[in-house]
Amino acid sequence: MSRTWALRKHKAGGGAVTAADRRRLTPEFGAQNPLEILKRRFHSGELGSVPVALGLIVVWIIFESLNENFLSPRNLSNLSVDIVGTGMISVGVVFVLLLGEIDLSVGSVSGLAAAAFAVLNVSHGVPEGLALLIAVLGGAAIGAVQGFFLAKVGVPAFVVTLAGLLGWNGLMLYILGANGTINIDDKGLLAMLTGYYFHNVAAAYGLAALGTAGYFLASYHDAWRRRAAGVPARPLSEILLRTGVLAAIAMASAFVLNQFLGLPLALLIFLVVLVGLDCVLRRTRYGRMIFALGGSVEASRRTGLNVDLVRISVFMMSGTMAAVGGLFLASRVTSASQTSGAGLLLMDVIAAAVIGGTSLFGGRGRTWSALLGVLVIQSIASGVALMGIQTAVQFMITGGVLLIAVVIDSLSRRAQRAHGRV
Repeated sequence: MSRTWALRKHKAGGGAVTAADRRRLTPEFGAQNPLEILKRRFHSGELGSVPVALGLIVVWIIFESLNENFLSPRNLSNLSVDIVGTGMISVGVVFVLLLGEIDLSVGSVSGLAAAAFAVLNVSHGVPEGLALLIAVLGGAAIGAVQGFFLAKVGVPAFVVTLAGLLGWNGLMLYILGANGTINIDDKGLLAMLTGYYFHNVAAAYGLAALGTAGYFLASYHDAWRRRAAGVPARPLSEILLRTGVLAAIAMASAFVLNQFLGLPLALLIFLVVLVGLDCVLRRTRYGRMIFALGGSVEASRRTGLNVDLVRISVFMMSGTMAAVGGLFLASRVTSASQTSGAGLLLMDVIAAAVIGGTSLFGGRGRTWSALLGVLVIQSIASGVALMGIQTAVQFMITGGVLLIAVVIDSLSRRAQRAHGRV
């Protein structure tokens, strides 16, 4: 039952809405003290991104204590670019996980998109812009095909996308041909995606200020609308506290980036995509349909929701973002090869979504989960590389972090069920 709906029903029944009622229905809005808010969310299983944020801080402290170059401007700037390709793919995975489904083909689709671009542009002389568009549309088409088999034919997503993992990887190897590797123009449009930086310090600081102001205005507007509707809303003190924390993080990040080469174009694009898709999920009817479907398929169908169309569109989103991420990964190494989309990429993108706070059970998660999760994974990879430790150690650390994230997710669902929220 929606807390807002419950409050309105209570009011319609003639009962006075007391402060206690408001806290019971929306405990996160009933406390002014941030520590009390955190305590209540812990007991109700609604910690959100707090665990992963704390985990990221712990990872950074550990690696900085072991190697003083870990938090250097150069390494953090490189980290901000390294997360983009994997993060883009993980954003698409977040959409799929919100339905309680899985997409195992995203790694192969990303490699196929990179190979398609390289063949079209380098081997056949297709302009870069057109080749980029075709590669992205190809990813969307692949997602639509896989979504069709899931929604219309009834084949489980695990089987459909496992077949895609093999099939699309085979197609990538086929179009690359005997050479297996195609080098991309390191001065071209694709290479600029991860190679261009805004050197003017105003770019990074301006983005930080704009993002902070946008967050404050959106939060304040939401609180104003809730109060106008007669439902509990976040107090201004909490909004200001959240805005202050965000401003500190954003300005510190801008300062660090300006100590090296400035604001990376890749990071700017990634943040714009995250904000845009977050608005789609949280502020549109389509986003509400995704969450509803992830909560209960049968209930969504009975309310008249076009379940098949939503499923197909979500897998299209996953395929599109996989293609975009594959192009960013190809931009980073300025080539497409037989190893594109292979290795640990699939595990990394799924782990990033889950570690960032997206539930494997569906119905809970945000696009920002991809950012937090991929930051944790890439930070571990960067720290291990700086220290010269065997890659096996990275696998073990990442696996442990993933297990902890899933355990927290399971305990969170148990707490929510105990509070009648699931």
